[in-house]
Order: sequence, then structure tokens, then C-alpha cells
Amino acid sequence: MNDLIEHIRISRQGSIDAFAAERLPLAPPGEGEVRIRQLAVGVNFLDIYHRSGAYPLPALPATLGVEAAGVVEALGPGVVGLALGQRVAYAGLPGAYAAARNVPAWRAVPLPDAVDVDTAAGALLRGMTAHLLLHHVRRVGPGDTVLVHAAAGGLGLVLVQWARALGARVIGTAGNRDKAGLALEHGAERVVLYREEDFVAAARAFGGGQGVDYAIDGIGGPTLLRSFDAVRPFGMAASIGQAGGMPEPVDLLQIGTPRAIAFARPSVMRLAADPDLYRDAAQAAIGRLANGLRVRIGAVLPLAQAGEAHRLLEAGGVAGAVLLRPTHPALT
Repeated sequence: MNDLIEHIRISRQGSIDAFAAERLPLAPPGEGEVRIRQLAVGVNFLDIYHRSGAYPLPALPATLGVEAAGVVEALGPGVVGLALGQRVAYAGLPGAYAAARNVPAWRAVPLPDAVDVDTAAGALLRGMTAHLLLHHVRRVGPGDTVLVHAAAGGLGLVLVQWARALGARVIGTAGNRDKAGLALEHGAERVVLYREEDFVAAARAFGGGQGVDYAIDGIGGPTLLRSFDAVRPFGMAASIGQAGGMPEPVDLLQIGTPRAIAFARPSVMRLAADPDLYRDAAQAAIGRLANGLRVRIGAVLPLAQAGEAHRLLEAGGVAGAVLLRPTHPALT
């Protein structure tokens, strides 16, 4: 017998009013799957890109969201290593805006006692992204200088702490003094109020006059090309999003002479599709959380208010992670 489960879906890509609540049947978990009763759902800019049409979706209607945490409620055939009632989280799998769902067992990451479900839902994807950026795309180590845009955002705060733990010096950007203070509290050495100060000049000075070793840009738009100018020759810039609009096309001349930098456009979703890479990144993220990486939860809204969560993120009106709380997480 299938259960009817609350989902928040879109039938078209576009504005926030595309969201609608539906109750959809959920079959028992299949071979190698587990059913998770979701207690907290993470909201990410990736969700906004999917809703707005900036990124394509394979089909419509669609349930958005790519990470959540909760409790294992049913085990499919062949599942080992997980138990009923166990707290788990997952990331990188579309369809999270729901009260419950089935997921492949290899995606369900057990949570240690030191990591609560809200922290996991607000930080697993961001932690995996930090692992990707700081260990795979460029190996960051002691003495490196790193520019992190939106340093008080959900991902920004994770990146600042993680880079500092690796021994790097971090300069960030923020939109107001409260956000700048938050980034400083989490380990940034310097924070630029980008509406009042030129972040390129500040980053160059921070990097000893020529620029930083590594710039991580989730803003996009015209900011990306300016981020190139903040990087020293033979350093690197990584583009990880476009909160400020789609970036202008990048050609080889823009990263070659006279800049002479490397450029990356990594995808955490691509990493999450590989079971081995996913497992390594997820365990690294959970390990950091268990050992003190701080996660600020900026807002928690009912699942039905997914549109308001998107509005908050798009407006830059919240510092830290945004979560959705399913109103009826128990299966009925």
C-alpha cells in the first residue's frame, strides 16, 4: 500500500508563485533503498536556479531540494548497515521538499550524536562543496590566501571555517556590518563591505600586493570577472554559482595573459553522483561538523513556505542556512 506524502512542487519554472503543495503516493522502499521521515530540509541557491529556470530540470512537475535529514523509517530489500530509527542525512539528490521519501541506501549518511538533524540538513551539501573546493579543485594549505564571496552566507561561513582550519588566511565580502561581524567571528581575517570598498583592491593587498591565491565566487554576474583581477598570477578562481546573475562568458584570453590564472567551474552535484566521491565528501563534512564546525541556522520555515524561503535567500535577507520543516513528518 502506498502512503500519501506532502510534497512542495513546481509545474513550471519561473517565479516563487510556481510552488504548490500536493500529496503524492510513496511506495515502500525498493531494492537497496531506505525510506527517510524528513525532519529538516535544506534550502540552497541550487534550488533557486532549478525553480527560476537558470538550470534545466529533467521533467516537470518537479519536487525541488537536494538535501535533508531525518530518521530511517523503512528498509528495502538488501539494505545492510542502517537500522530503523537511525538518524541520517543525504545530499545531492533532487526531490527533498517532501515530508518523507525513498533514497538509495548509499546516500544515507549516519549522524553521530554530536550532529543534530538541523545542522546536518543545513550543512551537508555545503560541507561537501567545501571539501570539493578546498581538497579537490585546489588543495588549500597553511599560508594560502583565499577570497570568499558572501562570507556570511550558509556556504560562506562553512568555507571560512574550513579554510582557516587548513591553515589558510581568509578575506571575505559581505553586504553589511552585521554580516561582516559574523564572518569575522567564524574566522575571516578581513571582511570587505563590497558596497563601500573595492574588494579587488582589498584582496590584492591582502595577498601581498598581487592578489589572493584562490578566489571562490558564488555571485556570478559582473563580479566573476572582477574576481579574476583579485587573484595573483598563477592563482585560481572558482565559479560556484550565480546569486547575482549569470556570469558573462569566460574565454581563454580572460584567464590568460596578463592575468595568467587557472579557472574552475566545479559541480558538487557531479561529485555527489559518484558513490565513492560522495561517501568521502559526506564523511569529511560530517566529521568537521562533529569536531566543532559551527553552522548558523538563519531561518526555519514550514515546508509549505518554500516560496518564502526562496525569497529570503534571493534577497540576501538571512545570514546562515535556511531550513524547511515538514509539518506532518510522520507517515499517514
